[in-house]
Amino acid sequence: MSARLLLGAVAYDPKVVTIWDGFRSWFRDRGLEFDYLLYSHYERQVEDLLAGRIDVAWNSPLAWIRAERLARARDLTVRAIAMRDTDQDLTSVVVVRADSPVRDLAELRGRTVATGAVDSPQATLLPLALLRQAGLDPGADVEVRRFDVGVGLHGDHIGGEREAAKELVAGRVDAACLIDGNLLLFGREGVLPAGSVRVLAQTEPYDHCNMTAGPHADPERVDEFGKLLLSMSYGDARTRPLLDLEGLKEWLPGRTDRYAALDRAVTETGFYHPDGTIHAGDYRP
Repeated sequence: MSARLLLGAVAYDPKVVTIWDGFRSWFRDRGLEFDYLLYSHYERQVEDLLAGRIDVAWNSPLAWIRAERLARARDLTVRAIAMRDTDQDLTSVVVVRADSPVRDLAELRGRTVATGAVDSPQATLLPLALLRQAGLDPGADVEVRRFDVGVGLHGDHIGGEREAAKELVAGRVDAACLIDGNLLLFGREGVLPAGSVRVLAQTEPYDHCNMTAGPHADPERVDEFGKLLLSMSYGDARTRPLLDLEGLKEWLPGRTDRYAALDRAVTETGFYHPDGTIHAGDYRP
């Protein structure tokens, strides 16, 4: 086992290099030999984590679901060691235009709903689960217009959500699915002008990304990495710009009890097989 801890991260944006270059120097200054490997999509990253080619993965919630399934099928264990403060207790919403006659989800029957990419937990899998709970079969009772921007990034690229919002404002769809934070962001951007939409339904709170330790990583080195992460201070002038780029003010201990709704959605849609293999026929990361 190498003395170096190797982390995998998905290159969803050029800033990822700046973030992890900065973190690498910070960890090394504190005695942890650390390096990172960038991936073009989460599926390869999860497979490498389970194979032991990386020690820790900065995983999306969907990547966590797959890692856990792959591990369980092989009688192995993965664990969530940390997450951002901004990863906890998020929600997704289904929104309609303010002047829409639709007052509840059941009234979307026969109408068109816009979503993000096929692999977006927050803008596709979780909000469409709300429709199923309301007795609607997406794709049959409701036409789903999907915007597959950044497929393989598990919704890290918000371009699909932005396109869904634009379609809603233009009147080409009857509803759009978004994470709550992007509803606010698109309002600030002017993509969704003030007063132009209203929330029709909202999911229960769920968690987003986590640092996932692989089954073959040195537990002591992983624990050291986790302790250092949790010790990062937003008051430190050196780390603050990196934390801002990564979208957090504080690292928190990882937890997994808020992934149940996504796990059910994955099972209902057959996105992943119970053993973690990719089962969604139209998914090409």
